[in-house]
This record gives sequence, C-alpha cells and structure tokens, in this order.
Amino acid sequence: MNATAVTVFHRPPDAESFEAWLDWMGETAFAAEGFVECCRAVSDDPALEPGFSVTFRSEALVNEFLDSAARSRVLAEGEALGIQRKSSDLVIVEGELPPPGVGVFHHSVADGKAADFVAAEAELVTLSATFPGFEGVALFCRGDTGRWFSVLRFRTAQHLSDWMRSEQRAAALPALRAELTEDFSVVAHTTPFGSTLRTVDGRTRVTPTWKIAMLVLLVLYPTVMTLSRFLGPVLDENGAPPWLAMWLSQIVSVALMSYILSPAVAACFRRWLDPVDGAGWRISALGAAIVVVLYALTLLLFATVKWLHYWDYNR
Repeated sequence: MNATAVTVFHRPPDAESFEAWLDWMGETAFAAEGFVECCRAVSDDPALEPGFSVTFRSEALVNEFLDSAARSRVLAEGEALGIQRKSSDLVIVEGELPPPGVGVFHHSVADGKAADFVAAEAELVTLSATFPGFEGVALFCRGDTGRWFSVLRFRTAQHLSDWMRSEQRAAALPALRAELTEDFSVVAHTTPFGSTLRTVDGRTRVTPTWKIAMLVLLVLYPTVMTLSRFLGPVLDENGAPPWLAMWLSQIVSVALMSYILSPAVAACFRRWLDPVDGAGWRISALGAAIVVVLYALTLLLFATVKWLHYWDYNR
C-alpha cells in the first residue's frame, strides 16, 4: 500500500528561496528507495498552508525517508533559511484511516476550473477556520492530471466531526462541487475481510454485515474443502490425531483467508462492499446475484470432480 507523508510549514519569509528549497527536497525524495511522487501545496491564497507531500510504495519506506540523514540535512538548511515546520509530519497510508482530527479528501477537478476550485477551497477553509480546534488546510495538485487532494487538520477528532456535520459546511459545499468532475471522496479503511469504513459528512458508514457474511462463505467453503483434500491426508500420514489435525488445518485456513484469499476477493467486489458507492439496491442486488452464482459454481466443482472428494482419498 502506498503511503504519503505530508509536511506543512509556516509561511516562509522568502517565497523564491522556499521554492528552490522544495526543489531540493523533491530531488532528495526522488533518490530514496520506493519513491512514487511528490507534490507541493498550492498556497497563493493566505487561507491555504504551504506544504510538501511525498509518496512511497509502503509505510516503512516513507518512514525510512522521513528518518534519513539526507532529509535531515535538507531540513537543517531550510531552518537556516527561516523555513519552519508548522506541525509534525502526517503519514497517510492508503486504505487506512488518517490520524485523529485529520481529514483527507480527494478531488477530480474539471479542465480549466483549477483556479475556480482553489478559490472555492480557500473560501471553505476561511469558513472552517471559525470553528473550534481548527489548525489548517494544505491543498495539493497531482501534476496535470486533474487529481487533487486536501489535508484538513483539527485539534481532535471531535472538532473535525463537528465541522463535518455543520450546517455552514453543508451550505458551502455546492460551490466547491461545481468545479469537480465527480463528487470528492474521503479516505476509507478496508479490513482484510472486505469491511469498508468511510467517514462522509461526519457520519461513519460501514459495509453491511450480510455482504461480509456472503463473501466469507464464498471463500471459506472452497478453502476448507481444498485443505481437507490435500492437507488432511498429509497430517493423517504423519500421525496427527484428529483434534490436532483439525486445529492445524484451521490455522492454515485462517491465515490463507486473512492475508491472501479474502483480500483478493474483496478487491474484486470493492464497489459492492463500499458503504457509499455500493449502497444502492441495484448494485447490492447485482453483487449478491454474482456471489450466489459463484456459490453454485463452487458447489458444482466439488460435487462433480471426484479427484477433489476428500472423503474418498484413502480408498
């Protein structure tokens, strides 16, 4: 999973020196292992914070860069130029919730609407600054792809929730949405078994339990059948008593489902499992129908392929 580190700064005394310094930081990040991309915050408007983001292929690699001697040297040179960090580095891991009090929003901005979008975002930030616990917003553009993301910081999760649920924010959002090609999305967290947690407008939404149960059964049945056919005989031949053989088989089953099979299946049903994008009755019914068809196919497979009949393996 990609991981992004976001650093925000106090407004620098010399904008030209700051831009040159960010170039140096970007070059340092580019030379580090696992580098994916870096972005600098759009901060022409006083409401938006100067910042720098860098993305690596994993959380371990982004932390390795943050702790590196090369980055420390760049930071030290920046401090000598009067460039001061405003807060500690924020590490945002793809598929995981951001730190408490931090909201991360992805935006798809229409062609030719970038300036209008930044202006609308600045107005929204000015409004959010009137709420208790507000600390700042950094806005980043991912090259010329039209993809942007913003990082909103409040002192606590409750402060962030109060702002997200406020009438003032709801009234201001239409102006922001007018500059987008699609509605902005909030960073979500997905468990290995496919349950997705999303926070939208201050409300937490989770994948319905019945969808998770259907996918667990879809993965569990063929896993148990296959292990009973191939692992069971091996354990029996090595003298494992039935109670121990079953326990060892369940360890393998849980490990396969948790780290390989369930995440793979959940990725195929990502939209269906999403508590927002998959909430409609049509997509829910379609996904359920597909799962039922897969049930039928697995039952047919194990019913007709004699080679897979574990109960006949010793005959």
